[in-house]
Amino acid sequence: MAAHFDRRLRKAAVTTTVAAVAVAALSASQAPNVTADGNGRQTTADNAPTSDASSQESATGNSPYYTDLPPLDSPSPAPTIGTPSSRGPSEAGIPATVLDAYKKAEAELLQSKPGCKLPWQLLAAIGKVESGQARGGRVDADGTTIGKIIGPQLDGNGFALIKDTDNGVYDGNSSYDNAVGPMQFIPSTWAWAARDGNGDGKADPNNVYDAALAAGHYLCRNNWDLSDQGDLASAILSYNNSQDYLSTVLSWLEHYRKGTHEIPDGTGSLPGSRSDGTGYGSGAGSSTGGSGGSTGPRTPGTASPDP
Repeated sequence: MAAHFDRRLRKAAVTTTVAAVAVAALSASQAPNVTADGNGRQTTADNAPTSDASSQESATGNSPYYTDLPPLDSPSPAPTIGTPSSRGPSEAGIPATVLDAYKKAEAELLQSKPGCKLPWQLLAAIGKVESGQARGGRVDADGTTIGKIIGPQLDGNGFALIKDTDNGVYDGNSSYDNAVGPMQFIPSTWAWAARDGNGDGKADPNNVYDAALAAGHYLCRNNWDLSDQGDLASAILSYNNSQDYLSTVLSWLEHYRKGTHEIPDGTGSLPGSRSDGTGYGSGAGSSTGGSGGSTGPRTPGTASPDP
């Protein structure tokens, strides 16, 4: 009887130990920055996937970007809406809703990741280079772009090779991925980096509030301190792994830090050239498709914006 009781005690001890180990392993498997959304679901937007394929991708899949540099002179002090055209408002200015999205993203990151020290001017610099500030601020009252901004398909023909990951949900392409939205996220990155920046209950890469907040969290992952020049460069290169891209973004960052101004939505001008050699018109609020509004031949598989 005593021997039988001892065996039961030993079995209970082993069961307890196994359970404790399982709990410890489960806790260790959770990423340190995992949080819960409004519905209690876990989100890992601060933690990129660790697969080999994902580690080779950037936020944009190294898609083409605008290469225009900022004007030589920045207004100081920064003017307001109604600045004379001689001061280049459409070039240096930022559309009102787009600017508001950048500043709201900065404020949220200041609370959730104060050590990152994300400046809204960095989001503005990336937004300028990626989409010409959402095609000159062509957004509706909620911040959603009027017509989708879709980059060339990443089919390995002059670009990275990224086969379809979203069944064409975001980019309309079921064969290959395309960068999407004002911050030009590829679907596979948006799948884990997505954020709801305007509180409407959904995360949409075509919404400038959602895209700006997602970009902010993307740039603040890996415990980077963006006031440190080395961390700043690493963060920017993780967005698009190109030294020319880094230099262009840093130029706009410095420009916006010196002073900028708000302009009405839809009045911004598009940059004139892109890293893949595609030219663009400079008219405000161009409605053509492609990455930021290409007036050149559209790559097969990209979608045109709505009329």
